[in-house]
Amino acid sequence: MFNYVDLFIAFTISLVATLLVTYPVRRFAIKIGVMDAPNSRKIHKELTPRLGGLAIFIGAFVGMIYLQPYHIYMDEILIGSLIILITGALDDKYTLKPYMKLTGQIVAAGLLIYAGLIIERVTIPFIGMIELGYLGPVLTFFWIIGITNAINLIDGLDGLATGVTTIAMTSIFAMALVDMQVMVAYLCVTFIGANIGFLYHNFYPAKIYMGDTGSNLLGYIMAVISVLGLFKNITFFSFIIPIVILAVPIFDTVVAIIRRLYNKESIMAADRRHIHYQLIDAGYSHRKTVIIIYIFSTLFGFIGILFSEASEILSLVCTVILLGLLHIFAELAGLVLGGKRPVVTALRKLKQKVMRLFRRRSQ
Repeated sequence: MFNYVDLFIAFTISLVATLLVTYPVRRFAIKIGVMDAPNSRKIHKELTPRLGGLAIFIGAFVGMIYLQPYHIYMDEILIGSLIILITGALDDKYTLKPYMKLTGQIVAAGLLIYAGLIIERVTIPFIGMIELGYLGPVLTFFWIIGITNAINLIDGLDGLATGVTTIAMTSIFAMALVDMQVMVAYLCVTFIGANIGFLYHNFYPAKIYMGDTGSNLLGYIMAVISVLGLFKNITFFSFIIPIVILAVPIFDTVVAIIRRLYNKESIMAADRRHIHYQLIDAGYSHRKTVIIIYIFSTLFGFIGILFSEASEILSLVCTVILLGLLHIFAELAGLVLGGKRPVVTALRKLKQKVMRLFRRRSQ
C-alpha cells in the first residue's frame, strides 16, 4: 500500500533539492571548464555549462533517502547509476571516445544482469507469454544499452531530454501505482521531481545542460525502471508497452541507425539529422519543436497506459492510432514521402474549417 503523502514529500524534496543544487553545480562546471561550445552541428550560440546531470542525481538521491526503499537490487542500481554518472561526467569534461563511453555502459548493464535483474519473459500479442531463458540476459543487455543511448541521442535541444523522460516516467508511475510496484513508483517520483527542478534551468533558453552526465543517467534509469516494472507485467501487450512509452527516442534512434548504415557511416558518429533538428529545419522554432515532441511523447505515454489495461479489441484500436501518430510525427520531421506532408496538411485544413465554423456560430 502506498503512502501518497510520502510520495508527495519525496517528489517535493527532489524538486527543490535539484532546483537549488543546480546553482552550485553550474558554477562548478564553469570553474573546471565543463562547457558546451557552439559548432555547426549545434543550435546554441554561446558557451553553456554542462554537468547538469549531477544535480539531477543529487536531487533524486535525496528524495530516495527520505523514502528509504528496500529492494533486492538496490545496491546494484545505485552502483550502476554512479558508473554511468562518472562516465558521463568524464565525457562532458574530456570528450571520451565512443568505445570508452560504451565500456562504462556495459559495466553498469553487466552489473545488473550479474545480480539477476533481467527480463525473464515477455507477452507477445496473439502468441502469449514466452519464457526467454538464456535469451533474457541478452535482451536485457541490449535494452539497457539501447535506451541509455536513445535518451542521449535526443538530448539536442534545451529541455528536450528532461521533458521527454519526465513524461515517460509519469506514464510508468501511473501504472506502478495501479500494479503496486513500490520500487518503480519510488524511482519514478524522485526522478520526476528532480527533472522538473532541473527543467527550470534547462528549458529554452537553457542556463545549463544536463550533458552526457544527465542524458546517460536518465536513459539508464528509464531502462532499469522498465525492466523492474513494465516487463514484469503479464498483460496482453506487456512487451509493447515500454516501446510505446519511449516511442520518440526509440524511433529517433532506429531512424538514425538505418540512416547511418545506409550512408555507410559509423552508427556512433554524431550528426545533425535527428528528429528535433529536422523539425527545426522544417521551420519550427526551438521552443515549438520541443513542445511538439512533448505533445507526441504525452500521447504515446497515454497510449501505453491504455495498452496496459485494454482488451484485445481496444489494443488493436490503440495500435492503429499509434501507427497514425508515428506517421504524422515522421511527416512533421520530413522523414517520409520525400518531405511531403499530406496528412499534416489535411489536418491543418480540417482545423481551419472547424475554427471558421466555431467563429460563425459564436457571432
